[in-house]
Amino acid sequence: MKVWIDGSVVDGAAARVPVTDHGLLYGDGLFEGIRIYGGRVFRLELHLARLAAGARAIGLTLPATAEQLREIVCETALAFGQREAYVRLLVTRGEGPLGVDPTPCRTPRVVCIVDAISLYPPEIRARGLDLATVSLRRPPADVLDPRVKSLNYLNSVLARLEAKRRGADEALILNLAGQIAEASVANVFVVRDGALATPSASDGALEGITRRSVLEIAARLGLRAAERSIGRADVFAADEVFLTGTGARIAAVRSLDGAAIGAGAPGPIVRRIDAAFTELVQEPAMGTAF
Repeated sequence: MKVWIDGSVVDGAAARVPVTDHGLLYGDGLFEGIRIYGGRVFRLELHLARLAAGARAIGLTLPATAEQLREIVCETALAFGQREAYVRLLVTRGEGPLGVDPTPCRTPRVVCIVDAISLYPPEIRARGLDLATVSLRRPPADVLDPRVKSLNYLNSVLARLEAKRRGADEALILNLAGQIAEASVANVFVVRDGALATPSASDGALEGITRRSVLEIAARLGLRAAERSIGRADVFAADEVFLTGTGARIAAVRSLDGAAIGAGAPGPIVRRIDAAFTELVQEPAMGTAF
């Protein structure tokens, strides 16, 4: 692991954040999870744009320009030295006194982590994930807007914990209306009669970069795709279900709450999507070389 912090790149074990940083104390900050494929940072510009939008939404002034953040990511990736890796770019509110008031925090802190990642073991990916519908609900946008990728991920942490305790690989999180929002750290797609559907931000879904790429891939492949509300009944009626995310990449789902989905194994559409995504990430226009 390599970490850019306070102006230099260090080994992960040497990286330190003061205990008075409000990112640690209150989850006050933002992050982007980014992938490196084939020596290029995948869709970095989209990630930086989302980070900037999130900063405006929470009243945080980014301490670096987009060009400077791009250089930080590339410098850290180069130090890590692997052609396949995961990037975690964080911006915290910075150090301040105890108390939730963010105004005394004068200097936001940038941290960039580059390391390997494997969200689901290969054997689980090969046979498909088992999901469990968890009891926790995704808060609505007037509580915590899902379009803001904040450091407050306790909702997702507890959802994953509940799913694992129930013997599942991943959580399915509903919103207060009982519609599907997301998995704990991934977007959800259902496939029925060759058409794709995925929840929108209004249902509690993050506007994921991999999700966006899959919607673009569907158009390339001539597959119908739509953002709309999806319920558990849609999952049980689906021919295929899969998850997308920077860490998850494309992950087929084989069951929900013990009931098999479709054939109970990765299907032809998800295999086509996965193959097309593998090709997409190698396109020079999709990545930033370092």
